[in-house]
Amino acid sequence: MDGNGQFSGKAVLVTGGSRGIGAAIARRFGALGADVAVVYRSNADEAGKVVGDLTSAGGRAVAIQADVAKPADVARMVEEATAFLGQLDIVVNAAGVSPYLPLGQIDEDHYREIFDVHVLGSIMVTQEAARVLPEGGRIVHFSSRLATAPLPRGVVYSASKAAVSTLVHGFAKELGPKGITVNAVAPGVIETDMTEAAIRERGEAIVAGTPLGRIGQPDDIVGIVTFLASDEARWITGRTILADGGFN
Repeated sequence: MDGNGQFSGKAVLVTGGSRGIGAAIARRFGALGADVAVVYRSNADEAGKVVGDLTSAGGRAVAIQADVAKPADVARMVEEATAFLGQLDIVVNAAGVSPYLPLGQIDEDHYREIFDVHVLGSIMVTQEAARVLPEGGRIVHFSSRLATAPLPRGVVYSASKAAVSTLVHGFAKELGPKGITVNAVAPGVIETDMTEAAIRERGEAIVAGTPLGRIGQPDDIVGIVTFLASDEARWITGRTILADGGFN
């Protein structure tokens, strides 16, 4: 831990917490003093590494297997996290998938894979979080820059992320009277295992079109998430924060 303790006494659940942006978020909250539930769908080893890093640094953490596309899993996930940590104050839904297909190959399975994780998952995570979060609770979802700038072969993905931003806007109105904020972060291309192919194919163009002249890193996103989860962001809700390095 870095000893800052900004989130000491807080309990955080992070879906998609075993890899990429989610793992970086889990580690940052742990470094800032929070207890952390690291939720993974299939990679138990990677989730275990994140939990090991947090606990070896003196923190309190647990790995929980759940698929956010399955409502029963989401309910169990929140129940297990609350039971282990004693409470939940912040829920970050970073679980995601990114299969791309051209129009002629899009079928129901492709649609379901993406929309069940991003859209149904966001609904169920918000619903279950709202049952346990106290006044002042925070929910942060993930949209994408591509929600408003779809690429060929990635239209279903983009549509699902646009839906996430719409859900966030609406759910913030429902949960505002309970003192719970709901926001989203919309990253551009961030270097993770999910974006390896995109960076391999378009990396030079992405760098050239980005005023900051590089590919984004997970640590470029985690500070936005911790800000939205903090008391400093208490007057921000229903918003999607674009974080793409100024890409044109």
